[in-house]
Amino acid sequence: MTMETLLMTIYVLMWPVVVLGVFAVLLRGFLNDWRQARREGHDII
Repeated sequence: MTMETLLMTIYVLMWPVVVLGVFAVLLRGFLNDWRQARREGHDII
């Protein structure tokens, strides 16, 4: 395997990890807002 192939493989495989990280941050924020709304008796929307 050449260095170019290795770097391209790493570049392609890092994007799912980045997307998963962003999704996790968004989901954590949504769940925190949802829990707070339930505690206060409000709708989330």
